[in-house]
Amino acid sequence: MIAGLILCASLTAVDGDTVKCDGQNMRLLGEGVPFVSGIDTPEMGSHAKCIKERKLALIAKGRLKELLAEKGLRVMFSGAVDRTPSHRPLVNIYRANGEEIGKKLLQEGFARSWSPGQRNDWCE
Repeated sequence: MIAGLILCASLTAVDGDTVKCDGQNMRLLGEGVPFVSGIDTPEMGSHAKCIKERKLALIAKGRLKELLAEKGLRVMFSGAVDRTPSHRPLVNIYRANGEEIGKKLLQEGFARSWSPGQRNDWCE
């Protein structure tokens, strides 16, 4: 797959770090490097380790939803897909002012930095 702009007629939040573009799930990189660095948000539902994580996940998803409602977003494909069975494309989404959405979530405390082998504990 070639890196580049992705056009989405519909762009919605699945959770705090996953979006759905015209029915396909895509993972936010937060301007990270595929398989080296990125962002992580709390897990939702049965994937959460505690009630606190579930609540934080809903808040992070809500903030992402607000950001995705803005006009002038650009979805940029990194050229890589994640290593899950669904092979989600790894993307960066830029606001009209050039700010990357995943990085914004990180700055606002809705996301944390991610690196291989690292699992963020949202229950502490």
